[in-house]
Amino acid sequence: MAKPTQAKEPEIKEKEKNDSNNSSNSIMINVITTTIVCIIFIGVNYFLQSNLLTTQLKSITTEQTTEDSMDDLDKPEKGIVLDLGDFTMNLSDIDPRRYLKANVAIEITNPEPDPTQAAEPKKESSGHGGHGEAAPDPKADLVAEMEQYKPAIRDAVITVLTSKTSDELATTAGKELAKQQIAEAVNGIFDGEREVIRVSFGQFIMQ
Repeated sequence: MAKPTQAKEPEIKEKEKNDSNNSSNSIMINVITTTIVCIIFIGVNYFLQSNLLTTQLKSITTEQTTEDSMDDLDKPEKGIVLDLGDFTMNLSDIDPRRYLKANVAIEITNPEPDPTQAAEPKKESSGHGGHGEAAPDPKADLVAEMEQYKPAIRDAVITVLTSKTSDELATTAGKELAKQQIAEAVNGIFDGEREVIRVSFGQFIMQ
């Protein structure tokens, strides 16, 4: 009776050994699978985070560029202001007659500096002081140049303003329209050589 029991013992030990091997293999497979899943997850997460960061950086850069562009647009262009003097004229009102007394100035684009003149060295004065010649004043040159245009510019201003009624010039919109029309008329006189940036009214009295 003892022999069958002894025969089963190797089988049980072999089964336990196989079960142990199978368990070790399962653990190893689980570890490897988990490691691969973790690596894939980390890689995907890194890819998504990189894309998100790149998108955010591009968005910030675009917004900054847009803000800088808007700031540049918001900055008013600076030119040279020419005072056209006082104007006293009748308006187009008939009954009763009304007249306007106004001071008008126009702001014109700055002339571009001539690079050839800028490159030339200053000439020494032949006077006793031995000082070099003073640098040319672009405003003075422009004012001198505008003297030839001044009668035509004043005539354009008078033509525009005398075509208005006191009611039209009494409103802000009416004044702005008159400024725009004066600028267009003066630009026609300049014929592209200069450009009016803005028109300003100083004293502006209607009676």
